[in-house]
Amino acid sequence: MTDRRIERGFAVAVVAVLVVSVGAVVAAPSDDAAGSPEVAFDAPVPAEYDFALSSVGERGDGYAAIGDERYDSLAAAVDAAEPGDTVAVHGHVAGPVSVDTPNVTIAGKSPSESVVSGEAEGDVVTVNASSVTIRDVWVRNAGYSTEDNDAAVWVDAPGATVADTRITNTTFGVWVNGVPDARIANTTIVGRTSVERRSDRGNGIQLWRANDAEIADNRITDVRDGVYFSWSSGVVASNNTLWDLRYGVHYMYSDRNRLANNTAFDNDAGYALMVSDDLEIVDNVAVNNTGTSGHGVLVKEVDHSTIAGNDLVGNDNGIFVYNSLDNAFRDNLVLANDVGVHLTAGSVDVRAAGNSFVDNADAMYAVVGEQVAWNASDRGNYWSDASPVDVDHDGVSEVRFQPDGTVENLARQHPGARVFASSPAFDAVRLAGRSVPLVDAPGVVDHHPLATPAHDDWRRYYA
Repeated sequence: MTDRRIERGFAVAVVAVLVVSVGAVVAAPSDDAAGSPEVAFDAPVPAEYDFALSSVGERGDGYAAIGDERYDSLAAAVDAAEPGDTVAVHGHVAGPVSVDTPNVTIAGKSPSESVVSGEAEGDVVTVNASSVTIRDVWVRNAGYSTEDNDAAVWVDAPGATVADTRITNTTFGVWVNGVPDARIANTTIVGRTSVERRSDRGNGIQLWRANDAEIADNRITDVRDGVYFSWSSGVVASNNTLWDLRYGVHYMYSDRNRLANNTAFDNDAGYALMVSDDLEIVDNVAVNNTGTSGHGVLVKEVDHSTIAGNDLVGNDNGIFVYNSLDNAFRDNLVLANDVGVHLTAGSVDVRAAGNSFVDNADAMYAVVGEQVAWNASDRGNYWSDASPVDVDHDGVSEVRFQPDGTVENLARQHPGARVFASSPAFDAVRLAGRSVPLVDAPGVVDHHPLATPAHDDWRRYYA
């Protein structure tokens, strides 16, 4: 009986509002999406992860060389190297090894032909001197301890480069330990699926106070987090592909960083941005990130940042914003998520325009106590749930749109009322809340919604 009174009461209130507003331009209600459709996504990732060792023999069968001089072990060659020397790896050599001479290069023919294997304890390659380069080798079989931070490559000196490399059978892939100017590029990092819980694994690339690093063109899977930032600033991470992880990229206490053109899919969360400031998150892709967290982009206690030009597709939440202020959210494609954007914990100060909200089960879920405008002064966003009225054909609707308002707030406060969410009475409430300026319910409102999507290629994600 109580639920019916709620429905009748709201229907009467809406009729009164509509009578007062005769002559106002209103948009017809449209059906909310029943659910986000399936998306198709093929990422450029390696076809296999069980890389064969058969062509390089047993551990220790290979050798290292400096010029024409051959050494029986990699450690002996590295100890003999002078600044500027290249230590060439031939076949399958034994680690661990520490590089204590600056400006030394350890290089192989290719990761499939030149292998450095550890003993499944501790680190495999430790860099203790500046400007050391490791390239074209396969580094494998580090220790299992997360407590001791066992890594395939441990970097403890500035200016290190790890490039064109393969890293497998490891806890942490590359750990950069409080030193600047590291470069990790074109490297495949694969953890251990034998460690079933992701929380018991290490991270692919760990940056601890590793300022001004460059992380580019890497492929990372089967670890805990792909790239983990801790107290690291001035880092550019670009063109990395990250899958089957807890978080593809994870920022903690790391300001003034740029994340661009990365792809994160099939993770719990694509990009987790936490307790950081002045981040630039641009032109990334987050697809099918579902699970315990289920966010394409998680924004928690992050201020003064820009999230722009990203494709957020098929996630539980396209973006989840918690206790974050003074951020720009623009020109993103928010497609086929269960919830396009979830705002909560006072995240009301957002500059949003040019975004395309298409085929989301719910475009917006805003747990806020006030009405929040999501639009620039003359241009807002496209909402596939809206029915725009573009009288002057300028691409902007003359009718406002409120994707999250009276009905949604009522359902949260009175869960029993959800049974009426598709009823004619509640459709009338939506019509008034979305279209009539006299109804100022808490939630998100777009005063200048776009008449057509700002992204004309969104259909490419559908099979």
